Amino acid sequence: MVVNRSLIRLVPAAVLVLLAGSAVLPAQAAESPRPEAAAKPAVRQAAWTPPLSTRGRYIVDADGNRFKLKSGNWHGASGTWTGSGSPDNAADNHAGEKSGRMPLGLDRASMAAIVAGFRELGLNSVRLPFSNEMLRDTRPVADASVAANPSLRGRTPLQVYDAAVEALTGAGFAVVLNNHTNTTRWCCGVDGNERWNASQSDATWENDWLFMARRYRANPRVVGADLYNEVRRSVWDDPNWGLGDRHDWFAATQRLGDRILQEANPDLLIVVEGINWTGIPVDGLPHERPTLEPVQRLSHTLVRSGKLVYSAHFYDYTGPRHSGATGTGETSDNRYRDFTRAELHDVLRRQAFYVSGEGDRHFTAPVWISEFGVGGRDEHGEKQRAWFENFVDFLVQTDADFAYWPLVGWHENRKGNGWALLHWDAAGGRIGVFDGDDWRAGAWSRLIAADGRSGQVAPVDRWSMLSPDHGDFVQSLRMRALPDWDSGARKAVCPDGQRLVGLGHTGNRGLCTDAGARDPWAPGAGHEVVRDERYVGTGDWAPGYTKLECPPRHLLIGYSVRGAAVSAVLCAASDATAGGGGGGRTVWFDRGDNRPAAPKGGDFAQGRYKGQCADEEYAAGVAYTGRVGSSRTPDALLCRRLR
Repeated sequence: MVVNRSLIRLVPAAVLVLLAGSAVLPAQAAESPRPEAAAKPAVRQAAWTPPLSTRGRYIVDADGNRFKLKSGNWHGASGTWTGSGSPDNAADNHAGEKSGRMPLGLDRASMAAIVAGFRELGLNSVRLPFSNEMLRDTRPVADASVAANPSLRGRTPLQVYDAAVEALTGAGFAVVLNNHTNTTRWCCGVDGNERWNASQSDATWENDWLFMARRYRANPRVVGADLYNEVRRSVWDDPNWGLGDRHDWFAATQRLGDRILQEANPDLLIVVEGINWTGIPVDGLPHERPTLEPVQRLSHTLVRSGKLVYSAHFYDYTGPRHSGATGTGETSDNRYRDFTRAELHDVLRRQAFYVSGEGDRHFTAPVWISEFGVGGRDEHGEKQRAWFENFVDFLVQTDADFAYWPLVGWHENRKGNGWALLHWDAAGGRIGVFDGDDWRAGAWSRLIAADGRSGQVAPVDRWSMLSPDHGDFVQSLRMRALPDWDSGARKAVCPDGQRLVGLGHTGNRGLCTDAGARDPWAPGAGHEVVRDERYVGTGDWAPGYTKLECPPRHLLIGYSVRGAAVSAVLCAASDATAGGGGGGRTVWFDRGDNRPAAPKGGDFAQGRYKGQCADEEYAAGVAYTGRVGSSRTPDALLCRRLR
């Protein structure tokens, strides 16, 4: 989103007012351009080998080299119509810029010229929004909308989108597909596009994504699927993170991410944005921008490790508890631009950057700031300018992946929607951020040319949360291909290549890792489901408790529950186990946490007692009791040393 979008997020149903176009930033005293704002960055686009994956907080290419997303948003295909008047009337489109249901600017500049402009900016990747409606729009685009690209005449919007993907990837850019809206109109208010399923079914959303993932599977430089943009409250309902209902953004993205990787394209990065807004923006009532804060309590574990990227959006006019509205829907909470530099950086860490800043956690992943931006030549507000400088400095300090909003805009006589970094007039004349009168040039140069991690990134230990809160959470592709191993129970299984090392006493959460044993399953070996004590050895490691112990040379990779009670454990044959079984130590966690000193993995069962084996150990058994007062929840783990 950018300024002059419909900034109101939510207002009470009794006073629902959609403030489309009402959030014009107040003008403040003019400020001289920064003296360093003229230099164009000397940046060479480095070679890279697809597909992309992740190692800890970094995105890497197929050779293991860091690939930092230096991106921008080429918007338009998701729509610029404001929702009132005629979509064909420029005045009824955002900032008077009518995209014609395509990436913006194709009436004014050739596709090649636009893409060349992106290279001049120093980018290596582009976020390319689309709407679900656009995918089924069979109307040919208007000739006037592709006046500078006559070869696109007669094509549908999706076919033009195809051409944009081809032009970008052919020029060496990575492309991240972004499902921006359900309907082809401007985002983001109370407009039918608040959620992935606000004006369509979950099935339609998922099937559309499978269609898009398959459509570009043969193009390896299409690297990511950004699942939905700025999930927020509708008139009546909030999105949530983990409640298991049809508004559960965590569950929806977990399910779809797995489906894309399993059914459509195993090479794509799965990009999950935090929640953009919940609550009613009225002083005294609960409201906030959760962004990525819920991830520390509940994180995604995909069926293919190393494919998850989290994302967040930041603009000066919004805030941790400010919707960005002016007038109705505006609260007294600070906007991001109201914070001092130190306060802003602290807020950014809390809301998003802890995810990439803390290593060896179940939530550790790259964070991509897939939207941020500010007005250019006509923005004279001191707070707005200071916010942008401070925000860019933080991106540089944290070596963050980013995508500016937007890349392309219109101008007439150097006036227009000044947020874009590149503007074209009706005659095809271009002005850009480096043309001498745009105060953002210095900050942009610093950002693009900043030193950061490059070259080889060593493989890291993976830590993954299992959360069968509302249903099966089987993250092993090997087990998904096999029949149900405990029908009627909720099952949780570690991703292939990982083993179970931690359990919560209640709440059913688990922790997996590959620390010390990258692929614990023996080649070609099978698994065994254990429901009783048949494999318990001569040593009683949990006297008086029922013990579900793996056979010799097996380790735990999963478990099943009925309600809160343990139902069975899943064991895999492994060359990583020590000897033929026997021995080990008992880790009790029925009356408090029992974890190693400075345990890795993070708090995988927040608010619950937890037990965890050491990094050099594996879990070989679970004990519980069925005595009066117990719910047959896990009470102890049997931990043994890896070979």
